[in-house]
Amino acid sequence: QEFVTVLVRDPRIQKEDSWHSYIDYEIFIHTNSICFTRKTSCVRRRYREFVWLRQRLQSNAVLIQLPELPSRTPFFNMNNPNHVDHRRQGLQEFLEKILQDALLLSDSRLHLFLQTQLSPEDMEACVSGQTKYSVADAIHSFASLNRRFPIEDEERKKGKNDADSDSESSSSGLGPSDDSISCGCKASPASEES
Repeated sequence: QEFVTVLVRDPRIQKEDSWHSYIDYEIFIHTNSICFTRKTSCVRRRYREFVWLRQRLQSNAVLIQLPELPSRTPFFNMNNPNHVDHRRQGLQEFLEKILQDALLLSDSRLHLFLQTQLSPEDMEACVSGQTKYSVADAIHSFASLNRRFPIEDEERKKGKNDADSDSESSSSGLGPSDDSISCGCKASPASEES
């Protein structure tokens, strides 16, 4: 039986500059579905990237009524834990519903959104063939550049003894690989914060 587990968790305030801040959320995916390039992945996304994803999915699947995102409210307070958690829950419900639709699962933008840290502009370029890398290349490169899960580490060590040989391939051109996108993914979804 195929399954896709998605968790939206660990909201963090990020500073763009001295005047502007936003919250991003960790998206953790664990699956055995053949639709996914990676069976375990973790990225951080902000609300406006979810808005972009919903717009793109809707334009490509006109006959499907997509679930709504949590509403954008002018009174949203990122320092209010209830506001932040309500949005987090809404984003998780949105992804859970989307991942149940086979037609939406065939959209490459969804996979790039869930399994890379590419910006919306870079995702569009990749999907439209304007990059040197394919969707699968982007997903594999992101996984090898940024984080490894304990199980994948063990499999890699068994496969070859030179464990550090691919850990410094930062010249892929697939976007940032600095600490700002490290999300400290947990291998077990059991420890979700509420």
